[in-house]
Amino acid sequence: MPQAADGVLVVGTGSWGTALAITLSRSLSVTLLCRTPTERDTMQECRRNERFLPNVEFPAGLKLEHDIERACASSTTVVLIAPTSRMRENARLLSPHVRADHVVLSGAKGFEGGSLLRMTEVLDQEFSQARPRIGALSGPNLAGEVAAGKPATAVVASSSPTALAVALGALNTPLFRVYANPDVLGVELGGALKNIIAIGAGAGDGLDAGENAKAAFVTRGLAEISRLGVALGAQPPTFAGLAGLGDLLATVSSTSSRNRFVGEQLAHGQSIADIQASLAPQVAEGIATTLSARALARTHGVEMPITEQSYRVLYEGKNIAAALADLMYRDPRYETDR
Repeated sequence: MPQAADGVLVVGTGSWGTALAITLSRSLSVTLLCRTPTERDTMQECRRNERFLPNVEFPAGLKLEHDIERACASSTTVVLIAPTSRMRENARLLSPHVRADHVVLSGAKGFEGGSLLRMTEVLDQEFSQARPRIGALSGPNLAGEVAAGKPATAVVASSSPTALAVALGALNTPLFRVYANPDVLGVELGGALKNIIAIGAGAGDGLDAGENAKAAFVTRGLAEISRLGVALGAQPPTFAGLAGLGDLLATVSSTSSRNRFVGEQLAHGQSIADIQASLAPQVAEGIATTLSARALARTHGVEMPITEQSYRVLYEGKNIAAALADLMYRDPRYETDR
């Protein structure tokens, strides 16, 4: 059963971190941790995040804080939302102030470059002294829709039943419904790997490949995600859930998806460097995730043709149309082959 929590701390003032803080604070006690006193004062004065969500006013109950110690002291649930490349850095800043009774959730979707660690594994390392209960928050959560108050769902994954109970009590609101799942590995893999498929789906849209092709691509993409996940030890039903199919559908169909945008712009002839520059300071996690997923697939002997073609497009400059053709001309097989 869910347990009530004293307060939620959201770490990360990008679009998703701000959106989550906004929607939760409509019903719950929430603090948004700002990077600097200046950022805190600026957002406090206008009661908006002018940089990422300028059209959404902060609810009266949303508290802004820049002091990490005070922010952690007033919370029992901490959600870290930052690019995967900065998760370890952010965790180290919080580490002296995190307690054993905290529930700490990663809201990032991807792997640490080089180590190929999932974000909960990074948090486990950085919080090894305090040993809080750690988990992941994932699901079909487009920031603009969540901030606007449109209904959304998510899933919290943790191996700790207590963490799941606390998180359900801390994060559920009338507009943001949260489910629990003990399969941390599957939830994190689903959230990370769907970004690769979103890039490819965006490329198909850019090529005007059609809805039949997109449906087939997404379906085969989900099969590929599941294949790697099961090989690593995840539970198959997780990939049919919110962190798998749910997140995948939202990401491949939304015009606000950064990963879909990357694929679409590649199909229009833009370079990957120019696309990334146009997104800055935000990032499309699927670019780096492609590199990590390819390495994992090769290490574990898992066939991932979409990931392989994505790697060749993103890192070797292969033509998008040629990559699509190579996928279509693969040897015929049974659909259920693993």
